[in-house]
Amino acid sequence: MWSPAPLNPNSPHYPATSNPAGPLFSPTLIPSEVSSALPAGYTIRPLQRSDYKDGMLDVLRVLTTVGDITEQAWDERYDWMAKRGDEYYILVICDGEKKVVGTGGVIVERKFIHNLGLVGHIEDIAVAKDQQGKKLGLRLIEALNYVAEKVGCYKTILDCKETNEGFYVKCGYKRAGLEMARYYEKK
Repeated sequence: MWSPAPLNPNSPHYPATSNPAGPLFSPTLIPSEVSSALPAGYTIRPLQRSDYKDGMLDVLRVLTTVGDITEQAWDERYDWMAKRGDEYYILVICDGEKKVVGTGGVIVERKFIHNLGLVGHIEDIAVAKDQQGKKLGLRLIEALNYVAEKVGCYKTILDCKETNEGFYVKCGYKRAGLEMARYYEKK
């Protein structure tokens, strides 16, 4: 029976969590083909703690409500994600001035089905309004698909608005069901 092999701590794909100022995971998981397809001067890399000051939350505000997050709260959430090791893979695209202009993540879920398979959940794909039209969203999806495959996921899934369906179809996704949601009031 197949079972996913755990990542070897000596592997170049092992999450880089030992340095709190360092990246959320090893940058070796980012395909060079994606990096080279970005506009001149742009870079793609794993999320870093310092991205709080580099515009990460402003980019997410393009997508949805973010709230008033302090740097301390950011650091605590970043540390929590980093301790998960091989579960959170959040990428950022930075412009030539090192400002975050795009982001997206894949969260790895461990299943009992499919021989203890792993499923990647693509989440929070966002590109700053003044950066849209440069294929940054496509590059994020390409990189996240690569990450998901390299860490052993048998599929990736995502939820999107119907108005964004065409974009994700161009990225190789297809409609595979219906999303349902239930929201809870924060008390």
